[in-house]
Amino acid sequence: MKKLLLSIALVAISQLFFAQEGNVVNVKIPIAEKYIFTPVIDIETSNVKNQGNTGTCWSFSTSSFIESEIYKKTGKKIDISEMYTVRNTYPVKAWDYVMRQGRTQFGEGGLAHDVINSIKNNGLVPENAYSGLMENATTYNHSKIVPELKKVLDAYIKNDENATYPNWKIAIDSILDTDLGKLPKKFMYDGVYYTPKSFLEMTQLNPSDYVTLTSFLQQPFYTKFILNIPDNFANGSFYNLPLDELVKIVDNALKKGYTLALDCDVSEKTFSQKYGIAVEPKNIDDNEKAMTYIITEKQITPEFRQQEFENYNTTDDHLMHIVGLVKDQHNTEYYKVKNSWGTTGNRIGNGGYVYMSKAYFKLKTISILVNKNALDTTVIKKLNI
Repeated sequence: MKKLLLSIALVAISQLFFAQEGNVVNVKIPIAEKYIFTPVIDIETSNVKNQGNTGTCWSFSTSSFIESEIYKKTGKKIDISEMYTVRNTYPVKAWDYVMRQGRTQFGEGGLAHDVINSIKNNGLVPENAYSGLMENATTYNHSKIVPELKKVLDAYIKNDENATYPNWKIAIDSILDTDLGKLPKKFMYDGVYYTPKSFLEMTQLNPSDYVTLTSFLQQPFYTKFILNIPDNFANGSFYNLPLDELVKIVDNALKKGYTLALDCDVSEKTFSQKYGIAVEPKNIDDNEKAMTYIITEKQITPEFRQQEFENYNTTDDHLMHIVGLVKDQHNTEYYKVKNSWGTTGNRIGNGGYVYMSKAYFKLKTISILVNKNALDTTVIKKLNI
């Protein structure tokens, strides 16, 4: 009986596909669909840059965010120096490393609030006042800076009698001046002389306007806490929100014309600068296919997100800049994310931008930095900002 039913089924299937003459009939066969993206929200931003061989994505992404903030506030397009912030932040990291007696991370990494802290303490300068490029270099390479700095700091911490550094602070400044250049005290911009502080005043930027938001289960929602991640050397505080509310805040901010700085994990095989896409396939076998074709994605729960964070599958390894929203032909929305790896390597023409699905965002985001004015009054009240 089973053989008979199987034979009948095979005949039926063959009749669906072939006419008597052997020609294929019109049968709707599911086929893979390539992404077709349509802009939904596209906020003005500066050109894509390349951080080169450095771990300074935190400065590039947040400086890009600051440039968009200045433009929204004043209508001025200003190219902000990323390396001015980097140069001012290294001594702060060095102090933290020395005071913790070397029992902490010392490297190139940082977070979005480090840029805000630097702006608050040191002001801003434009790119043409401080590029951080020495000896006619055109690309950044910081591979030797951290080892040079760490050698000085470790010698001081170990109280090495053979060390030739009478004052580690002076030694650190000397290395940074040699590798990045001396910090400008005064410079000209558009025919006007500024100091870093007066330049900040001209931009009308207020460092107190910015908050960092996240979503994790180890802390109560609507409270502020210090997130224990390696690059949080400054012990910056994060406001904790339910995951769906965090997504809603991003969407509402974009609708109001505000961009956001994004700290997330890009180590997944389905995050691709080459293809300009970041998705979270439900089926691991779809990883390669997902670079070009629409696939079914995972449903991301707060519990799964927490699990991936606690087992180190999600880490704070890269910062970027959310500048808009696009949708595919099925009206599925993706965040338009500006990267700092240059404009090359994109096969689908995103030119240095990555279209990140909300499933990927939910799973892999560590935090976002946003202007408080982009938040709804209900959120502000809940967070007591």
